Amino acid sequence: MRTRIASVVAVTAAATLLPALTPAVAAPAPARASAAATATATIDALAPYLRQKPRWAPCDPQAPAALECATLKVPLDYGAPAGRKLDLAISRAKATSPRDRRGVLLLNPGGPGGPGLDMPLWMAPQLPDAVKRTYDLIGFDPRGVGRSSPVSCGLTGDELNWQRPYKAASFDRDVRWARTVAEKCRARNGAVLPHLTTRNTARDMDVVRAVLGERKISYLGYSYGTYLGAVYTQMFPQRADRFVLDSAVDPARIWRGMIQVWAEGAEPAFARWAGWTARRDATYRLGDTPREVRAAFWKLVARADRAPIEFEGQKLTGDDIRAGARASFFDPEAAADLVVRLRTAAEGGTPSPAPSRRTAPERPAPPSFAATPTTWARAEVPADNMDASFWSVVCADTRAWPRDPERYRRDAIRDKAAYPLYGDIASHIKPCAFWPAGDEPATRVNNASGALILQNEWDSQTPLVSGQGLRRVMKGARMVTVLGGQGHGVYGSGSCADAPATAYLTTGRLPSSDVTCAAAPQRAGAEPRLPLPSPQGL
Repeated sequence: MRTRIASVVAVTAAATLLPALTPAVAAPAPARASAAATATATIDALAPYLRQKPRWAPCDPQAPAALECATLKVPLDYGAPAGRKLDLAISRAKATSPRDRRGVLLLNPGGPGGPGLDMPLWMAPQLPDAVKRTYDLIGFDPRGVGRSSPVSCGLTGDELNWQRPYKAASFDRDVRWARTVAEKCRARNGAVLPHLTTRNTARDMDVVRAVLGERKISYLGYSYGTYLGAVYTQMFPQRADRFVLDSAVDPARIWRGMIQVWAEGAEPAFARWAGWTARRDATYRLGDTPREVRAAFWKLVARADRAPIEFEGQKLTGDDIRAGARASFFDPEAAADLVVRLRTAAEGGTPSPAPSRRTAPERPAPPSFAATPTTWARAEVPADNMDASFWSVVCADTRAWPRDPERYRRDAIRDKAAYPLYGDIASHIKPCAFWPAGDEPATRVNNASGALILQNEWDSQTPLVSGQGLRRVMKGARMVTVLGGQGHGVYGSGSCADAPATAYLTTGRLPSSDVTCAAAPQRAGAEPRLPLPSPQGL
């Protein structure tokens, strides 16, 4: 009897999953009959995925015993679920109070390409006890990432350097780089690439929900994870319970526009930094007016372009400084310290030790918000996995990437004039110009699902305008904006957004309207409690 009931539940869940497989299209009666037969076959093929029983076991001898792991199977192509399968690695830290347990809280650290298998472990200290009493914390490596059938393109050395300034002399070389990355990824993962999309990851999340026996899931997603969460609410609105979307992606800008918004957001941050630093000329000696401070920075850039500056074991050009310092300008004190240290190095002196953990990057990393995975979570994962999975998702998610290299040239020239700090780098050619199309068009997010969006005013990776874009299309959501808030990642940082987020997760009550609150003064030299975003600053 129990087996029969389980089968009925699985078939019902498969029928619920099916409408999210493909867009509804009007069709004549014979076509509808054929489509109905196909749908029935698809339901039958999906049912075994939903009947899986996780075999929970210790994640690794190095991992805490409280964190359990299991591996599920999901279809590569949800339109053909009887075909090739992928591994999906999941983890669980059980709710600390069985009596107070409400359900599961899925976690995503961002990316795309961020591994989340160990996220219950490193998020636990940031989460209030009330949240940990209420939910099992569920981590997972999204498809193609970490332990979930990881992709690799065999990228090495300069192939990993994606932050490329536009120069006429190097344009053809940059086009070859973009084409080479795309071709290497296609050669190694050709049949898989079209299916490494946010929509399919959302479907995987719904398989996790069904396998765990939950009617709904709650969710906490950072950065890219906000877009993943928004797509889930669009595809499975009846399955979304309490969703916290922290440091938000604007769905209208995926994905080229989300890189370009870094350039747009950097200019007001740069202006704010110049004013802040000018008021502290006695400390930094970069100038006592914003104009003088800006000139001091650009003088440093020009000097490095003439002769690279030796800094923390690297030789930095002016373009390296523009690219690497961009995120620092969202934290005026960190940026002022950095520019002073760069100036000292340029003048042949020895810079003082960095006042924070920001150091010169070994190389630019894909734009993501993700912790460095623990040693056991990294085991047997290809070295270029985060890069490979990042390009896989951002290139396959949308068909809006221009295909003509000359379009990138024109846009880079235009945007360097409009946004001198980063405009050409943001708009220059990317591997997506040569990437195979994804299996579906991008998701149009436009719904009334309840969710709570958290946003710092000064966020280098998802600027305020990006969070406002998500709020516009999620009409049932509420947004908490931390005025003066700095950094990427809000919840768990001790800001004024923590209380409404905790209240929502534990009671289900959203604020009656959008909330604006002020950031507390930051302690000098204080490090963020959440992981630093990538790409790292200098």
